Amino acid sequence: MKQKLVILFAGLLALTTLGIAQDTQPSSKAQERIIKEVRHELLMLPYFGVFDFIAFKVDGSTVTLLGEVVRPVLKSDAQNAVKHIEGVENVVNQIEVLPPSSMDDRLRLQLFRAIYQYPALQRYELGVQKPIRIIVKNGRVTLEGVVDSEGDKNLAGVRANGVPGIFSVTNNLQVATQ
Repeated sequence: MKQKLVILFAGLLALTTLGIAQDTQPSSKAQERIIKEVRHELLMLPYFGVFDFIAFKVDGSTVTLLGEVVRPVLKSDAQNAVKHIEGVENVVNQIEVLPPSSMDDRLRLQLFRAIYQYPALQRYELGVQKPIRIIVKNGRVTLEGVVDSEGDKNLAGVRANGVPGIFSVTNNLQVATQ
């Protein structure tokens, strides 16, 4: 009888532990809601511009922020905006603040003009949030974001490579799926 009670107690304990483990991980609907809210909060940041790139990943109740920003306040604003979302228990902020550089600032403006004011790419200039992000760090350029076609991706890369004073261009633009 004692052996049956011990086995029954051990079984109940295992079921209880399983239930607790499941409760700590958000359901797929909760995870989708967190992803949607994080994306919304990041896009609403007041100083988030074309020269900043912020990405994130959600793993359970932990949100990891990634990317590069020009202003230090944007790094802390992003973390503060995300940590107040219901269901988010931990925020890992791996956003890099780009070093201040007058040369990089000049290159950013030249790249913006070269890409967004080129007739074939001007449609991407419409709207508040620009889909092509221009990241400049020590004369090295990375293009991030989403474009409509492989041709637009290549054209943006060619336009960026044509700006004098740039050491290298990494084209990480993604083509949107129709």
